[in-house]
Amino acid sequence: METINLSDSLPIRNLKKEYLLKKDRITKRLKEFDKFYNKPYSWFYEDNKMELKQVNTNDDERIFEELCFCIFTANTSAEMGLKAVDAVRDLLNDRSQEEMTKKLEGIYRFNNLRPAYIVHTRDYLKKELDFKLKEKIELLKNDAGELRNFFAFNPGIKGLSYKEASHFLRNIGFKDYAILDKHILNSLIEFNVIENLKTPIPAKQYPEIEKKMKMFSNEIEIPMDELDLLLWSRKNGRILK
Repeated sequence: METINLSDSLPIRNLKKEYLLKKDRITKRLKEFDKFYNKPYSWFYEDNKMELKQVNTNDDERIFEELCFCIFTANTSAEMGLKAVDAVRDLLNDRSQEEMTKKLEGIYRFNNLRPAYIVHTRDYLKKELDFKLKEKIELLKNDAGELRNFFAFNPGIKGLSYKEASHFLRNIGFKDYAILDKHILNSLIEFNVIENLKTPIPAKQYPEIEKKMKMFSNEIEIPMDELDLLLWSRKNGRILK
């Protein structure tokens, strides 16, 4: 694979030191993403922190819940997405847009638009896949690009793009997707991996930047998924999802 030639600069050395300090927490979080996909657990946001708790919900409903989190998170924050899911968790699978909108008043910024996206997506998944979301993921999982494209560019799935489709797949345990939000992009600019650019980045540019982030990961010997959480935590201050 191509590499990016980086000098052994003080910023890079400091990044590696920070990685060593955070490595245990980062790898723990990534293991929790795997656990979420493979066992009956869901995420809850309590006392300003994420908690993974065992639930009696089937796999397809849990995975759809995570898809809704990523729909909620677009152009907001992980915290806002977590709070939104907590507020409407019992409405996601069979209740109306209006009921979700009302429940989200004063909690979530886009309380009209995003519930509409969720209902549209839910109806599509029920009609086209009989809501067998995990079965579809398993069918596509050996082709990382096709799997992401299914969520990023499918007209039946509203509110996602390369970034949030990558976010969703990372959160359910799939590896080597870049989640190019403003925190990650600013970090890549800071470390001279990419040049300054305007956001949001166009879809055609996303794979190019993702490739450069993978080369950066190889060059500094920090695995891609760990690097993502490391860079995000540098800007946000926390290791969430």
